[in-house]
Amino acid sequence: MQQHIDSRLAQLGSTHDARTGAVSTPIYQATAFRHPALGQSTGFDYARTKSPTRTVLETECAHIEGGDGCSAFSSGMAAVHAVLSLLRPNEHIIVSMDLYGGTYRLLEHVMRPLGIRASYVDTNDIDAIRQQYVAGMTRMVLIETPSNPLMMITDIARVGAWARAHDVLCVVDNTLMTPYLQRPLALGADIVIHSATKYLAGHNDVLAGLVIARGEALCARIAFIQNAVGAVLAPLDSWLLLRGMKTLALRMQRHEHNATRVAEWLSTHPLVKTVLYPGLPSHPQYALQAQQAHGNTGIFSFRVRDAALVAPLLAHISLIAFAESLGGVESLMTYPAVQTHADIPADVRARIGVDDTLLRLSCGIEHSDDLIADLAYALDAAARSV
Repeated sequence: MQQHIDSRLAQLGSTHDARTGAVSTPIYQATAFRHPALGQSTGFDYARTKSPTRTVLETECAHIEGGDGCSAFSSGMAAVHAVLSLLRPNEHIIVSMDLYGGTYRLLEHVMRPLGIRASYVDTNDIDAIRQQYVAGMTRMVLIETPSNPLMMITDIARVGAWARAHDVLCVVDNTLMTPYLQRPLALGADIVIHSATKYLAGHNDVLAGLVIARGEALCARIAFIQNAVGAVLAPLDSWLLLRGMKTLALRMQRHEHNATRVAEWLSTHPLVKTVLYPGLPSHPQYALQAQQAHGNTGIFSFRVRDAALVAPLLAHISLIAFAESLGGVESLMTYPAVQTHADIPADVRARIGVDDTLLRLSCGIEHSDDLIADLAYALDAAARSV
């Protein structure tokens, strides 16, 4: 029977323990497993290769995202690295020009010395993608949509169709939307990446990454890289991620509600120059976002009118924490230029718009009135100090 994603999420891992009937997947904190006899296996031999708790997580996440397989990693960046490891020396990747600073660092300081070159473009501009394409060398296009932190939207179906026509892998970082709101594989992507640390786990207490793909051969290749490198998700963290995802539907509804209310309020504040949130009709790609997603994320960015306002604003928020990361039940504010995107050169940041007036807000599940009150107090205090 076909079920709504809300029901499937709530039931994650609840039907996999046939031996005991446990509705919560057990934590198999084992690294080695007995062989029934010479040449025989229970399916589990060594925890790096395969672990019972992680296997349940991977099976469930592949199903939720609509893929043929999933590999769980010890962090989001380990997941990104595994996908980039599909490339060989002298091959080329096209990447969203606005992207997480850690991905940029990995591409420029780890992959480029290995002979893998990246070009950064507005991936919603198909002509820009065409211009960067090099026949026989371009093997992958990596999309963040919405992008981090500028909330740029890419037409996944359009880029996916272009990629298929050119035998290029289309990879989508779906961290900010989650499969509850956006299904890139159904829109034509080949691979989906998650920093599961964020919305999927949802409580700022788990470090995890996921890669879900279409096609048995591609899934097998990613699983091979996972096992060979060994950056796998531990049993306890696998269990915590399963537990967190059970409430994903409820949390995303509240995240979106809070982000919309706070973004609308900030849009009217005299100290705020602009708000970048695809859930607002003022966003230039509002219609595209509504077309390819079932709602909006709980994170957005905004620019204050003067960079001098940033430090006192951050000093006076109290309910909202000045901290990196996003997607947890607690609201967090980040200053991308000196935190998440510090490894991107200043001239590159300036060119794409990650300037010294930009702040990123991850709205948690607190009451939206309290978040607005916290921001109102901090902005007033910042105005007085300046």
